[in-house]
Order: sequence, then structure tokens, then C-alpha cells
Amino acid sequence: MKRTRQAGFTIIELVMVIVILGILAAIALPKFVGLQTDARKAKLNGAKGAISSAMAMSHGKFLVDGAGVLTQTSEGVTVTLAFGYPNAASIAAASGIVSTDYTLDTSVANELTVSPTGVAAVANCKLVYTEATSATVPAALVITQTDCS
Repeated sequence: MKRTRQAGFTIIELVMVIVILGILAAIALPKFVGLQTDARKAKLNGAKGAISSAMAMSHGKFLVDGAGVLTQTSEGVTVTLAFGYPNAASIAAASGIVSTDYTLDTSVANELTVSPTGVAAVANCKLVYTEATSATVPAALVITQTDCS
């Protein structure tokens, strides 16, 4: 009688594949978790760039138009100025930052706090725009990125 050999995988082979996949997952998972934090930091840096550009363009237009200008309209967005720079209430609209991507907080007078959505502690991952307080003190940006998880 002739014996036929069955084709397939043994239990040992299947267990070894599962163990190898488990080891790969344990190594790769922390790298993917770190990507979310890096993405939030990059998103915050993007907001900083957008606000810096809007600040510079508005101030440049203010210098060209003259010192008596209190509002500007660019691309359909009206920007209220404080000493030649956008005020805290209108800088988000001027820079194109929207509340669906960022958390915007204007509860402190003359300040706008921007943080990416989904941040556990806003105090550790934020951008604070402070509007100009006089003709000699320009608007300021301060970024904090100690923990953007």
C-alpha cells in the first residue's frame, strides 16, 4: 500500500509564525504611537507658520496703507488691527486656522491660544499669540511643545 503525504502546515510552524508576528508588533507599535505626537507637533508648527505669515502680511499692508488704518480686508477676510498687527480675535481667520483642526481659546484678553485637537493637556502643547500692546511692542508668538500626546 502506498501512503500519500498530506500537504499543509504543522502546529509548530503556525505557532512560530504567530510568535514572530507578535514580536514584530511589539517592536513596531511604539513607533506608530510616537507618530501621533510628532503629527501634533508638526500641526502646531504649521499653525505657527500660518500665524507668522498673516502677521507679517497684515503689518506690511498696514505700513503701506498708513498708520490710520484700523481694519484690512484680504481674500474676503476682514482683519481688525491693534497697532498695525492683527488683534487676537481676528488672527485665526486671517491665517486660515479653523476650529475643526485646532482648539482656539480667546478667554484671556488680547491673547489667542491655539492647540491641536485631541491633545491631552493643552498647557503642554499650545501656541499663544499675544497682540501688539503699543506701536513699539509688536505682536508675539510663544510655542510650547513639552507633551503633545
